[in-house]
Amino acid sequence: MIIPRSSIPKQRRVVLPQPDKDRIYDFLQGAVYCWCKDGPKHWFSLRDLMGGANTNWTGTPLQPLYDKQVANGATDPVKEAGKEGGRLLLDVIVKDTRQFETKKESLIRQYKWV
Repeated sequence: MIIPRSSIPKQRRVVLPQPDKDRIYDFLQGAVYCWCKDGPKHWFSLRDLMGGANTNWTGTPLQPLYDKQVANGATDPVKEAGKEGGRLLLDVIVKDTRQFETKKESLIRQYKWV
């Protein structure tokens, strides 16, 4: 849940088969739980959870996001898959029972558990 609710940005739909979305939601939910356990009160984004050393999504539930961008001929499939992953992370955060703040910084949506 995001507080205040008025800070929830308009969401663009991510087109993927529902089983793929469900796996991604569960995967991201687990990542959020780990972040909140290990770094409570610190801001995070999809880039923090799934970037850097975790950029290779091969064999993870996030792989269909990348594959979709490659199939669609995206100029930068990694960047576009990251954007869609960020949209799915927002879905996860909105549905979470805990409260999160959100802000946009340097074009990236960030969250903090409160």
